[in-house]
Amino acid sequence: MPTLTAPSRRTFLQIAAGAGGGLVAAFYLPPTPRFAQAAATQAASTGTALQPNVFVRVTPDNWVTVVIGHTEMGQGASTVLPMMVAEELDADWQRVRWEQGPTAPEFAHPILHSQLTGGSLTTPAQFMPQRQAGAAVRAVLVAAAAKRWNVDAATLRTERSRVIDTKGSRSASYGELAAEAVGLPVPEKPVLKDPKDFTIIGKPLPRLDGPAKADGSAIFGIDVYVPNMLTAVVAHAPLFGGKARGFDATKTKAVPGVVQVVEIPTGIAVVAKDFWAAKKGRDVLTVDWDPVLGERLSSDDQRIAYQKLLDVPGMPAKSVGDVSAATKTAARTITGDYFLPYLAHAPMEPLGAVVDIRPDRAELWISTQWPGGNQDVAAEMLGLKKEQVTVHTTLTGGGFGRRSFPGHDFVREAIQIGQATKAPVKLIWTREDDIKGGAYRPAAAARMTATLDAKGTVTSIANRIVVQSIIITTPFAKLMIKDGIDPVSVEGSAFDMPYAIPNSATDLHTPDYQVPVTWMRSVGHSFNAFIKETFIDDLAHAARQDPVAFRRGLLTGKPRFLTVLDAAAKAAGWSTPPEKGVARGLALHESYGAVVANIVEASVSATRQLTIHRVVCAIDCGLVINPDLVKAQMESGIVFSLSSALFGEITLRKGVVDQGNFDDYPLVRMHQTPKIDVVLIDSREPPAGAGEPGAACIAPALGNAIFAATGERIRTLPLKHHLQIA
Repeated sequence: MPTLTAPSRRTFLQIAAGAGGGLVAAFYLPPTPRFAQAAATQAASTGTALQPNVFVRVTPDNWVTVVIGHTEMGQGASTVLPMMVAEELDADWQRVRWEQGPTAPEFAHPILHSQLTGGSLTTPAQFMPQRQAGAAVRAVLVAAAAKRWNVDAATLRTERSRVIDTKGSRSASYGELAAEAVGLPVPEKPVLKDPKDFTIIGKPLPRLDGPAKADGSAIFGIDVYVPNMLTAVVAHAPLFGGKARGFDATKTKAVPGVVQVVEIPTGIAVVAKDFWAAKKGRDVLTVDWDPVLGERLSSDDQRIAYQKLLDVPGMPAKSVGDVSAATKTAARTITGDYFLPYLAHAPMEPLGAVVDIRPDRAELWISTQWPGGNQDVAAEMLGLKKEQVTVHTTLTGGGFGRRSFPGHDFVREAIQIGQATKAPVKLIWTREDDIKGGAYRPAAAARMTATLDAKGTVTSIANRIVVQSIIITTPFAKLMIKDGIDPVSVEGSAFDMPYAIPNSATDLHTPDYQVPVTWMRSVGHSFNAFIKETFIDDLAHAARQDPVAFRRGLLTGKPRFLTVLDAAAKAAGWSTPPEKGVARGLALHESYGAVVANIVEASVSATRQLTIHRVVCAIDCGLVINPDLVKAQMESGIVFSLSSALFGEITLRKGVVDQGNFDDYPLVRMHQTPKIDVVLIDSREPPAGAGEPGAACIAPALGNAIFAATGERIRTLPLKHHLQIA
């Protein structure tokens, strides 16, 4: 493997331990008084080491525990991060386990500066810090062995959690050396392996969270139970921004098990001894919703408004060359208007939180992507210091960005209900609650216009985008929004495309609605990739060129893109015709530092029934930590976005969301899922994201396959409005 380097991200590592002989390594940050006191208390009572900023723990039983500050939501963080540590530690993988870390400043994301899992940043951000953590522990253990045997540390080597004396024919396990290693100097810049010597990184090792999920012992947020806990559901206003003027809970309180009915700012909470009683109580609750408050947006009206905005210049986002001059001399102009609807995340595990609020502290258990933000919100709402709020991050049954919504809606509600009931409470949002009143991937419209000269060469491209801003309501707005442009709105468009077109311009309209929007898997790329790559396909056909050859011609000086494109084309057999009646479509896109090419093989019958036969996906996401996990992320991203492309839409009628559950917001079923082949590029780049890139460009590849099969260019999603889905 090639040598990989990256700058150090922060001052590094200290070693700490307690009376039990445990060895702990972590980023150096001064312990907060709360955690220092907790460590001292536990050390005194149990004899074990406890540190607030723990990343690596070696115990006398020779187990290596890697403490994870990120959320495990199916993407494999609980395996990838331990692999990084174990590689440099030379740990025995069979004696490596993971542990969910606390919500604490020491676990703040080194890029986002908050404890947050998102943006496909876990692997790239933690690659160097976690390796350094493992290397530092290894160095200290070697020093302990050298001291024990009175030999030069240079004569020692490590292997499978043992230090071996190459001259003295003796060895000791890491567990045996842990106590002696406590207090020894820690290298600030430990020597890291040459990637060619990796024995763990790059291997398809099984997931560490797999056994617990397989045997049912894994605890997700919805599984949490604390003594004397009540369960709550909330009746929300049917309109976004709506409020209750009053309510009648007579019938609700008559339902066996209902304990209390509480008004909170976002609705009326029914609190009961169990979920079913709470739901039945809500079903018979009478609420008088204010007839004035709340936005009465209809999807048809929104689409008309967006279409009008496409005729008006927006805020300039980027301009290269002179599009106007190219337009005046063009031999041909191609244009296309696109519209994509709101989308719901619909994670399999419903949203919710457990709260236990006391006068001087609060404890929360949440399936969350943003425990740091949840802690901040809870402390502010309760008038407590952050150290007085404990947030337990549980295993999460899917997030896709919904569980990092900056509004922290379901967490706020759980806290408000806990304050009112003065008892431990589990809030559960039903799937209908989230789909009808949650936060969505924004609806988007776009116009793409390009000019070609007499030879068929593309001389200019213009991209106008209409979409609500995701970032404007987040804590990142001041940092990210420049000159009125939300970078998330334009990412993956002509704004930052890889194609060498001499003249380009991108402008943006940012309409404002009360419909809450937030990031969803691949964020702006989820709509801009479809728009850009289907339009590039139009240009290829206008130029009478093969779509692969056309893209190759526009990728001068882009070797990564060419490598991925060629790998996908080769794996799909692009140079040979597909089976009779089957057509191929291609899309190529970069997001989160990774380059992905998808090729879809599909057919459309005489009755307009669409069948997707096969998807070939090639990805360069830099150095691959675990190939099985990357392949799984590509497969899951493809299936996730196929669901959106085929079926996904949130529509509104006079402000009320039409959809409510999987019956009218369906996911791709197993019989509709195509064969998926994934090609991993042996890359020389540092690790990049993999959780979201696979989701970005499956929709345009499918759209291009449909065009190849029928000659019909589809510019609006979902496809269920155009074709029958097999």
